[in-house]
Amino acid sequence: MSAPTPPPRNVVVIIGVGGMGLAIARRLGSGQHLILADFSEKALEAASASLEGEGYDNDAQKVDVSDFVSVQTLATAAGAKGTITAIIHTAGLSPAQAPTKAILDVDLLGTAHVLEAFLTVLSPGTSVVCIASMAGHMAQLSPALETHLAVAPVASLLTHAEIDPAQHPGQAYILAKRANQIRVQAMSGAYGAKGARVNTVSPGFIQTAMGAAELEGEMAMQIKQMIAISAAKRVGTPGDIADAVDFLVGTKSSMITGNDILVDGGTVAASKWIQAQMAAAHASGQAA
Repeated sequence: MSAPTPPPRNVVVIIGVGGMGLAIARRLGSGQHLILADFSEKALEAASASLEGEGYDNDAQKVDVSDFVSVQTLATAAGAKGTITAIIHTAGLSPAQAPTKAILDVDLLGTAHVLEAFLTVLSPGTSVVCIASMAGHMAQLSPALETHLAVAPVASLLTHAEIDPAQHPGQAYILAKRANQIRVQAMSGAYGAKGARVNTVSPGFIQTAMGAAELEGEMAMQIKQMIAISAAKRVGTPGDIADAVDFLVGTKSSMITGNDILVDGGTVAASKWIQAQMAAAHASGQAA
């Protein structure tokens, strides 16, 4: 008698196996087939071995999100493994880790590559979550640039008069994360046509290796001040982000797509309120 045919596997794709990626893999991976992807083969090996030791079924595949063909190869491989239920894109670089060009290539263009390449392997019910940043909520871009970032073909996405490859890495990061948010908004219709949903999560300061690097970099004082004015008055954890992603992947968020969930402990709200108070005080002073 032949062996019974195993049921088709549900596949969860985790792109980027840093602190947030691993926390999300553990949260979503039970009973699923995890596909782990990262640029660093060393990080991939360590993540795959750790998760396997904890009982998580997984495969690892190197990917360079700045290269569309590499992302397309990953998407095709993931689709061949079973039904993709979730795609979580966490890969990115911070201003303390990389120069401007790398941030634009990985954080901005890389996210567009993921959104485009995985469009071909979606199933009804697939939920895609891209990790953006609260920095995107602080961007002040022209309507023309926002429109370009939302809908320009990936091949020309970085070609715009207002995208300056010589700008400070911090400004490039803000631009990239705003681009992630609006690109997801613009593509939610195409995802919806496949029965899928796509959203962003925008973390504040999270205690990961990337976050630790920022707290030791040139922006450390500003970051500490922003944490101090926030309502939560603490650094976030990878678990805080996994909570938000878990909600967006589950059925309780079935009416949420093309949206952004800000997980920053109230930092952006506090910053905007302080700015509003300062503007009102300035206006009052001028009137007097």
